[in-house]
Parts: sequence; structure tokens; C-alpha cells
Amino acid sequence: MSGSSTDYAIVAHHYWNRPGGGELVCAAIAKALDSAGFKPVLVSPTRVHAEKYLEWFGIDLANYPRVDLGLELRAFGLYLRLLTWLPSATAMRKFDPSIFFIDNGFYKPLKKYKEGRIFIEYIHFPPEVSADPRYKQLGLYWRDDPYIRERYRGFMALYYGIYSKLIRWIGRDNPFRYADLVLVNSGWTASIVREVFGERPEVLNPPIAPSTPVAIDVRPYEGREDLVVMLGRFSEEKRYHWVIQEVYPRLKEEVSDVKLAIVGGAGTRTSRAYLNRLVDLASRLNLRVATNPSEEADLYLLPDASRVAIVELMDRARAFLHATINEHWGIAVAEAMARGLPVVVHRSGGTWSDLVSEGVYGLGYGGVEEAVEALSKLLTDRDTWVTMSRRSIERVRDLTLEKFTQRFHKLLQGI
Repeated sequence: MSGSSTDYAIVAHHYWNRPGGGELVCAAIAKALDSAGFKPVLVSPTRVHAEKYLEWFGIDLANYPRVDLGLELRAFGLYLRLLTWLPSATAMRKFDPSIFFIDNGFYKPLKKYKEGRIFIEYIHFPPEVSADPRYKQLGLYWRDDPYIRERYRGFMALYYGIYSKLIRWIGRDNPFRYADLVLVNSGWTASIVREVFGERPEVLNPPIAPSTPVAIDVRPYEGREDLVVMLGRFSEEKRYHWVIQEVYPRLKEEVSDVKLAIVGGAGTRTSRAYLNRLVDLASRLNLRVATNPSEEADLYLLPDASRVAIVELMDRARAFLHATINEHWGIAVAEAMARGLPVVVHRSGGTWSDLVSEGVYGLGYGGVEEAVEALSKLLTDRDTWVTMSRRSIERVRDLTLEKFTQRFHKLLQGI
């Protein structure tokens, strides 16, 4: 299928205001639709800051029309998903699009606009599995899944509990009854969707951002430091506290001069509170903490670092650690691999199944001792480092925006 110059395509996302994995996917979809001949319309309940995407990802969205509700919230992300259909309905009436793309399942009220249009849903993770106790047997119910349990504790458990009830009223019941094309980010997510809904969606792995280029000349082992890097927003489910308290002290016993750098977004009150908690934890452990990577320290906590600074840090390091359990994809891991950095990830989720192919392109662990063993090997064994660095580059060559666009076009033509 190809669009004419007058064809519009809605790209609906709940939050176009931060450089996260979901935002990268939606930006990439917009560019892919553009190259297929459609005019993307960026839709959100929050104000769309499209001008930031060139800086964040190297993707220019500035000239696309936008429809939003003007909200400037930097919190309540779960509830904003429930509102995405409202500006989408406005965009439907205003632009009469040929294609409607959305990356959440809360578009049930838009079914009346379905006739004559292609609906595409992208599933990062099916919320029903976390929210509905009928699916507890999958082990991913929100009270059981470490990915959610780590983040929504205490008062936040009430916040998530209310959300889990609301989605049963607002969400579509089965994506295959609403969408012409159902996409997911990983084979792991696809297997869950199939178990819940009885049909297998198409896997479309997220791309790496063009602003994180695949390294051509990877800095060699000898030119790097005994430095372990972690990347991702400052949030409970990233388990930075676990690494600082459990993994890093044990790792220092094996590699005495090893440093740990944690880089992440800290734009919300919750993320800043978590960052402060990490500072307090490091102080109790008598770790030297710095916010400047050129200073002498044990632990570097670097909020809201620039893309250039992140790339430079990865090029200095010898290993990348990802601590999240049941991560749905792991864009930060892909970014590290693009710099030729060997990665160590938890043996769960889409990161393990798709990104590192269950140990082919990266090392896995289940607990503290295995994580320390994998990191120690990369820090001290040159041959292992060279092998895994080469495999990192090999894997991400298939994850460029160009490859993503080609796959999406092929799926679109198959409708």
C-alpha cells in the first residue's frame, strides 16, 4: 500500500515530552509513514514537543502537524494513556486520515472511525496481563512482576491499583478485533500476546536512534577504563539501588579500581526523589559520589546528560549493565551495543530473548554472583571482551532506523 501526497496518518502517543523508548518508536513510525507517502499527524493529550526530537534522537519531526490537549504534565503517565483517544478523535475529524497508529490499547471509543481506515496498534507490553488477575498464571500480574512491583510501592501501589481497574472499562478487549495490524516490540512480548489473545502479532523491534550511530572504529579494550555504565531514567524498576548495594561492592572485591556510572533522565519529582535516594545509599556505603565523570569517584550519578556525553562515556567503559527484570525491550542496551560495548543483562524479558538472543550477543545473569562474574570477565579478560564487543556491533546493524523503516513498509504493504 502507498499513500498519496494528501493522505494523513495519525501517530498517537500519550507523552511526546521525553527521550524514552516509546517516544523513539513513535518518532520512527512517523518517519516511516512519511517515507511511505503519508503526512504524519502527531497526537497526544500532552503538548507535543516535536522540536526536541532532533536533539534527543536525531529525528526531525518539527514540520509535522500536531493535535494535543495542551497538558504540560510530567507525571501521571499511566493515566495519560487513558486519555490518548480524546485528541485522536479530534484529529480524526480534522484530518480524515487513512491510517491510525497508536501504541496503547485505550482507543475503544475510536472504533466508530474505523471504516475505510487502517488501524495499527503497537504493543510495548499488554496492560491486561499486569492489571487483570485472570492472567496471574503468567507470573506478570502487577503485584508479582518485579518490573512493576519495584516501581509501584507504598502510595504508588494505590496509584497503579486504580489504573488497573480503569483500563478494564476504557481499553479495547482484543487488539486483533480492532486493529488491522498488531505489532509488538519483541518475541517475548509476542509470546505473551499470543497466550492471552490466541493470535500472534508481528514483531517489529524498535530501532536505535540515529543520534547514537553504530560505531565503525570501536575503541579497543586497552583504550578503555574499568568502568561499568548503566543507562535509563532514574526509576525504581531500573534497580540501580540493587546494583549499588549488592553488585558493586562485590564487584570491587574482584576488580578493585572499578567505577560505576549511572546515566538517566531525572525530569520528574519521582525520578529526582529516587536519585536522592541513591545518593543517600551511596553515602551510607562510604562510596565517593560525583556528578562529573572527569572527577575521581567510585560512583557517578549523571542526570539528564547530553547524547554526546552519553556516547563519550560508553566509549570509555568496558561493560554495560542492565538490571531491570522483565524489560519489554531495552533501548538503552541497544544504544550501548551500538558503541561496541559488551552488555550484561538479566535473563528475562525482551532484552534477553531478542536483543542478546539468550546469550549469543551478550552475557546474562540471574542473581548477584552471576552478575559479578559476567562483569568481572568483561573487565579483565581481553579475549572475551573483544568477542562480545564484536557481537554487539553485529546485532545492532540490524536495528537501524533504515532497517526499521523497511520492515514497517513491508508489513504495511501486507495489509
